[in-house]
Amino acid sequence: MTAVLAVRLDSDGDVLLTGPALRALGQLGPVDLLVSPAGRRASDLLPGVRSILVFDPPWSGLSPVPVDPSAVADLMERVAAGHYDRAVVFTSFHQSPLPMALVLRLAGVPFVAATSEDYPGTLLDVRHRRPDGLHEVEAALDLAVAAGGSPAPGDEGRLAVRRPLPDVEPLVPRSRYVVVHPGASVPSRAPSPDQARAIVAGLTAAGRAVLVTGGPDERDLTAAVAGRAGVDLGGRTSLAELAAVLSGAEVVVVGNTGPAHLAAAVGTPVVSLFSPVVPARRWAPFGVPSIVLGDQGAACVGTRARECPLPGHPCLTSVTPEQVRAAVDALATAVPEEVVA
Repeated sequence: MTAVLAVRLDSDGDVLLTGPALRALGQLGPVDLLVSPAGRRASDLLPGVRSILVFDPPWSGLSPVPVDPSAVADLMERVAAGHYDRAVVFTSFHQSPLPMALVLRLAGVPFVAATSEDYPGTLLDVRHRRPDGLHEVEAALDLAVAAGGSPAPGDEGRLAVRRPLPDVEPLVPRSRYVVVHPGASVPSRAPSPDQARAIVAGLTAAGRAVLVTGGPDERDLTAAVAGRAGVDLGGRTSLAELAAVLSGAEVVVVGNTGPAHLAAAVGTPVVSLFSPVVPARRWAPFGVPSIVLGDQGAACVGTRARECPLPGHPCLTSVTPEQVRAAVDALATAVPEEVVA
């Protein structure tokens, strides 16, 4: 069998999006996954991954670490010890796989595949070109197939997590509920706290139970957004527990951030408050009923801005609580396919 090292040095959401591609590579043989610390939690949730390596790359991430020759040398030793027959480097469309490809070559990996617009010299055995119009999930799967993988019979290429998920019965109501996740990895992709609070208030006024979720560093945000109307779960769940909470929800309301993809991975419909700093056709929730809200023609389109470049964040502040409530109602009655509004 072929031993495969897959590489995805991005955040939890990006790692989740690579899941179908990793399962396709698993048809070749056991798959190990190399991730950054930012993607470590999601890597534990992916089916079909044998073991996980962690490396903090100086060429990727929101706040890259300084170049550390000893850390790179240590990574090369760990990769060499894995005796991998091939490696596949997954990146987002604006990233270069070539620094990682060089490390893999120096570690003795005989076959390296990646998507690259830049000339790779001898660093790549497969220089994959991304077809136009693909979602990030589809683009990663296309690379996996180009590298020799193939989806297993019956695998429809959807996002997935390991089951069973943790028991979160003490955290959730016995009745049906909606989750609002107000935070995002960067400010440009999140609603304002006041807007998120108004969304929660509108949903609860319409008779829905609303849980507000967030990480340990978002407790102040989730408390403000939940107010007296919602149930504040900020900082109270691991990523696996968050997946379980999302799995039990009727609908999840969230910006373009990791929990949107986690909701898709557990099969829950998503109201996506989507800032067009990146294209929705590449990054919207994949494989589940979803409604994308937000001005997709705003002046920030395609900028990849981390902070909104426009006064007032108009692409998202233009979305009203009434629109969100209508979208939640539509998805709660089982929209049969993705809708973009």
